[in-house]
Amino acid sequence: MNSQLQIKGVVMGIENQEKEILLSNVNVFWLGSTIGTVTNEQGQFSIPYQTEFKKLVVQYIGYRTDTIYANRPNLGIIRLRNNTELEEVVVRKKVNPLQKSLFDVQNVVTVNSREMLKAACCNLSESFETNPSVDVNISDAITGAKQIQMLGLNSPYLLFTQENMPSIRGASQIYGLSFVPGSWIESIQITKGAGNVLNGFESISGQINTELVKPFTDKRFFLNLYANNFERYEFNTRYNHIISEKWATGLYLHGNLRNGEIDRNTDSFLDTPLANQVNVMNRWQYLDTEKGWVGFLNLQFLDDEKQTGQVLFNPSTDRFTSNAWGSEVNTQRLDVSGKVGYVFPELPYQSIGFQAAYSDHKQDSYYGLNEYDILHRSFYSNAIFNSILGSTQHKFKTGVSFTYDVFDENVNGGDLQRTDNSLGTFFEYTYDSLEKLSLVAGLRLDHGNRLSTFITPRLHMRYSLWDKASLRGSVGKGKRAANIFSENQQLFASARQINIIDNGGSIYGLNPEVAWNFGAGFVQKLYVWNRTMELSLDFYRTSFQNQVIIDWENPREISFYNLIGKSYANSFQFDFNYEIVQNLDLRATYKNYDVMIDYLSERLQKPLQPEHRVFLNLNYETLKKSEGAQWRIDFTFNWLGKQRIPSTELNPIEFRFSDFSPSFSILNFQVTRVFSNQFEVYLGGENITNYTQNIPILGSDDPFGSFFDSTLSFAPVLEATYYLGLRYKINTD
Repeated sequence: MNSQLQIKGVVMGIENQEKEILLSNVNVFWLGSTIGTVTNEQGQFSIPYQTEFKKLVVQYIGYRTDTIYANRPNLGIIRLRNNTELEEVVVRKKVNPLQKSLFDVQNVVTVNSREMLKAACCNLSESFETNPSVDVNISDAITGAKQIQMLGLNSPYLLFTQENMPSIRGASQIYGLSFVPGSWIESIQITKGAGNVLNGFESISGQINTELVKPFTDKRFFLNLYANNFERYEFNTRYNHIISEKWATGLYLHGNLRNGEIDRNTDSFLDTPLANQVNVMNRWQYLDTEKGWVGFLNLQFLDDEKQTGQVLFNPSTDRFTSNAWGSEVNTQRLDVSGKVGYVFPELPYQSIGFQAAYSDHKQDSYYGLNEYDILHRSFYSNAIFNSILGSTQHKFKTGVSFTYDVFDENVNGGDLQRTDNSLGTFFEYTYDSLEKLSLVAGLRLDHGNRLSTFITPRLHMRYSLWDKASLRGSVGKGKRAANIFSENQQLFASARQINIIDNGGSIYGLNPEVAWNFGAGFVQKLYVWNRTMELSLDFYRTSFQNQVIIDWENPREISFYNLIGKSYANSFQFDFNYEIVQNLDLRATYKNYDVMIDYLSERLQKPLQPEHRVFLNLNYETLKKSEGAQWRIDFTFNWLGKQRIPSTELNPIEFRFSDFSPSFSILNFQVTRVFSNQFEVYLGGENITNYTQNIPILGSDDPFGSFFDSTLSFAPVLEATYYLGLRYKINTD
């Protein structure tokens, strides 16, 4: 919880005794320590509060160094006077908005809010368009829901957390990524491999944590408007108010509307759903740097409505009839979460924290003649104690956690109810040496009413081979209950029959999933022709001891059963990052996936998973002029190799797909004109090469027939999308 205690301010330089300019890359550090930070391009800084230090040193070449007494969370504007006795050479370098640290023990990529401005980024599912660590796919040709993958595995094997509390899980697994507006996000931490034991036992392929903007350090007012050529409109705004030195609050509002009936491929089905969403959050922050207390309280309500299906479908007259095929998904969700932390004033390395979250998720939906409703109530709590063993090189965290979930599902009239709970304790030891070896070793002991009693071990190691080079390794175990209906809702948009092969387990007659994840990675940072180059590669293997197999190989049905045999996912990734010329950055990534599953019929490659992927990103920014004016230009290229398509051999020849999809590429771009530190306009395009799947829906001319299937999607349905938007902000004083 100590990382949440922040002191902030803005540094400006005084030129010729009157002109003031914002200063970036100013060194700000605690007097008598090596703990520091630098200001960003707007002159802003935020530094973790340290109880044992009271004064901040503000230092910049060509200006007189100043020392500030940090007696409040917001220091306001700090002005440095020009040192006229010095002739200076000023070197400016922007901070990379996508960071991979040499010193983190885990393989973590940190994405800040600047990176998310490179794309439309209207919600979390669209926040990874310029990030090669995560793959973004479309789950089916009807719902338009974007799903993400990591290490060759689908999103249910990822642990999603919001400020380190589990968030997108259970009923929200399919649509939950669209419930987090991108403008609310301060940063994203993407961790490959098994996560740490503090956040639970469910992480198998990785963890994605989102940090929301903080009322004390966020802009006073922010507005983002967006519109595209497919009649999608978005409204995002935030307003923050600092009530006192200890209290601040923020009100965040998001709304979107998609009311265009788009059918460019003339298959009689909408290419993108009709939708509207209202999403509002009130966030409170408490900060007492003198006594060491920090706390957050979030209250959020969401109402989301989607309609898709045939263009002629009218819900008021055609619902549950064969007049026209249609679908509606209506979701209401309430979230209440809070956390409080205390740092011992005389022992700054020691702290205690408590987290709690409650959610009520209600979804009423139908897909053609299939009905699916789910009510999911969830409670989560976690208590953590941090301290050291002898010295700050040896740290530990320990605590207890409790989760309680109530599921009530209606699947075509069948009522499925269950209650899951688990109580666990954990201990995590960290040995931290910036010179050579660092490690994090954790162990959990949990007992669940459906998962029994089990142990979850995790180990992460980092070793500095030589200057600016790190070698990492990790191993960890994960366990989870598969919610087969909420995680695979696309099955309802087909004529497939549901087949569950009961194994005597406690979750839909199935046993929980258990997997080990092993990984290793290497990072090298170099200076080539006076510019930074970064090379990295990593390899991960996920090996399942038990898995709920989702078998699409019979086009007449979808089968769920427990693994008999082997299932594994091998992932290899190579990254190359380089600043070609000043302010022109290149990111290049190659990925290879080997994902094999033993089905009841035979061992097959995982369907709809490219074996090869190539990612390229070019970003250029002009030098900032007065008042922050500049141009930002971004191009992103994705190439996806062929994908195996689930077998359609049992269908008549006119309802068959090839065994493999063709390879294809997608090109996105965005141009942003920043007029000032307050106002900017952006114009962009997605899939501007206009590549779409030729036949996205089998049997679209007979949606109530035996061969109707919208689940075999390997490429976009929407043609080129062009969008326009603006951002306006007012900074705090």
